[in-house]
Amino acid sequence: MENGKRRRAVFLDRDGTIAEEMGYLNHLSRFQLFPFAAAAIRRLNEAAWPVIVVTNQSGVTRGFFPEELIHQVHDRMVAELAAGGARLDGIYYCPHHSGHACDCRKPKPGLLERAAREHSLAIEGSFVVSDRYADVQMGQTAGCSGILVLTGYGRGEYDWNRQSWPRQPDSVVEDLTAAVDLILRRQ
Repeated sequence: MENGKRRRAVFLDRDGTIAEEMGYLNHLSRFQLFPFAAAAIRRLNEAAWPVIVVTNQSGVTRGFFPEELIHQVHDRMVAELAAGGARLDGIYYCPHHSGHACDCRKPKPGLLERAAREHSLAIEGSFVVSDRYADVQMGQTAGCSGILVLTGYGRGEYDWNRQSWPRQPDSVVEDLTAAVDLILRRQ
């Protein structure tokens, strides 16, 4: 799994991929981890794949919720994953909305690049798994394999928009479990 001295990784979107898509998750009680998420991530852990969450959280800048809520949600996500024997190697989020001139809001690659620097990861040859086409496209542009899951917004994006996509995802699968199956087969 080595790429020079840098390891390849699996970059996961949070909402719609690991947890139910709730629009703006503006209260801790609305966070719902998918029942299959811990087992899927645990399999990546067991196969020595670094697992990094990259997520846009513009609700902070829009005033929908305080930044502290993001930390509370991530603490709960980490605890629920740990209860299922899974762990994340990192969590990165962008609190900005699309009008900001930042490099961290997906589909810009800033979160991938920061995680790669901080964890000595190779972006090229890694995987991006998301329910959003823009995330998949970001990963592909950065040299990752892009996997679209049909949970969250994925099915609607795929059914209604795929004809207009300049490049199709490398794979389209039902959910995170199927994405992990695919990654482990390709390993």
